[in-house]
Amino acid sequence: MKPGFWIWIVLGLFFSIPASAQTYPSKPLRWIVPLPPGGSTDGFSRPLAAKLAELLGQPVVVENIGGAGASIGSDRIAKSAPDGYTIGLATTGSHAINPHIYGAKLPHDTIKDFTHIALAVSYVNVLVVNPSVPVKSVADLIDYAKANPGKVSFGSAGNGSSNHLSGEVLKVLTKAPMEHIPYKGSGPAMTDVMAGNITFMFDVLITSIPQMNAGRVRALAVTSARRSPYVPEVPTMDESGVPGYNEAGSDLWFGIVGPAGIPKPIVRKLNEKLIEALRAPDMRQRIRIQAFDLWTSTPEEFTAVLKSDHAKWGKIVRAAGARID
Repeated sequence: MKPGFWIWIVLGLFFSIPASAQTYPSKPLRWIVPLPPGGSTDGFSRPLAAKLAELLGQPVVVENIGGAGASIGSDRIAKSAPDGYTIGLATTGSHAINPHIYGAKLPHDTIKDFTHIALAVSYVNVLVVNPSVPVKSVADLIDYAKANPGKVSFGSAGNGSSNHLSGEVLKVLTKAPMEHIPYKGSGPAMTDVMAGNITFMFDVLITSIPQMNAGRVRALAVTSARRSPYVPEVPTMDESGVPGYNEAGSDLWFGIVGPAGIPKPIVRKLNEKLIEALRAPDMRQRIRIQAFDLWTSTPEEFTAVLKSDHAKWGKIVRAAGARID
């Protein structure tokens, strides 16, 4: 074997790595939204996918694959070829909460079976009550629930949803008797809050603000550590007499993931282009319209956030006894 043989092998391996990143992408990408069309995840994904397509020079085709609390679509991402051509949306619910709700029934590991490409936005839930409920603050609501056991109920988009567990955090921290009523989506739950059929719910700002402005619900607190710039008049849970709420589990986010094993040069390129897309003026405006806050990250930072939230929400799910049987 000639002495220079191994030099050429090493050089070939060295130059093949950046070449894969330079030629990527050479065909359209698939973007999976693991929830039905029409919701906030879909409304966020489609403009971002379109902006990403502009920057990559290839179409990015959005596909909604809903079902089983986002686990079916998420599993489709996890089982895809790790070549950077299938990516999709991950949420606090799909990746930090579902593992504890579904347990062994979840067909993937949300940490090990995914490439965590980039965080995108954070958002908050807001606690809203029917205006006829005789409370003006969260402290009032807690006192009212304790004085009227069996009378206070809260709705959610379903067992294990982030707004379900926002309510469970409140129950765990305050020991107030409150009955959870799961619905098939946040819309029907909000309708019943406005009708007075249930006492309160936690929901995202984009759907809550119009009802707040119309006087159909009363906002008591946001779940974030700081007041939201979109509703600065609404106090935080900690300000409202529930200390420790933020530490217990209030971080809510959207991020972009792919299957585990995507080559690092491709991950870096996707991360860079996604951040560029998110920071574009027109995308920033869309983010503001949806009452989200920009929260970009490196892949490593995203993984760290997910691991932390996975542990946080696990404690809440266990305390609440929430499971999908």
